[in-house]
Amino acid sequence: MRQTTIRYLLEFGGSMLAYVVVQVASLMFLRENLDSPWRIPVTVAPVIPFVFMMLAVVRFVRRMDEMLRHLHLEAVVIAYIATLIFCLSYGLLENVGFPSFNTMWVGFVMILLWSMGQLVAGRKYR
Repeated sequence: MRQTTIRYLLEFGGSMLAYVVVQVASLMFLRENLDSPWRIPVTVAPVIPFVFMMLAVVRFVRRMDEMLRHLHLEAVVIAYIATLIFCLSYGLLENVGFPSFNTMWVGFVMILLWSMGQLVAGRKYR
């Protein structure tokens, strides 16, 4: 495995581990302190490790050669537009009685669609 890939996996994995730790600590705090003035900052504290995850991904993409960078760009464009279509469609369906969609899932939908976009973009260069 290349040195840059190992470094990326350590950075990404470390930020995801930090997310789990901060999320669990946040939920434990909130369970006991619902009226605390700290409840809002503690609730959004798990977002901080995601900033480090984003930085790890950006650094990894910057270290890629132009071909891989191009593939990831195509995958991101596919994921962005597909997520937009999904959210717009579901938002319209809510007007006819569909249950509200928790926006927290949009990120997971985008990650799934990014993975699918990588498969689609990669097929072109086989």
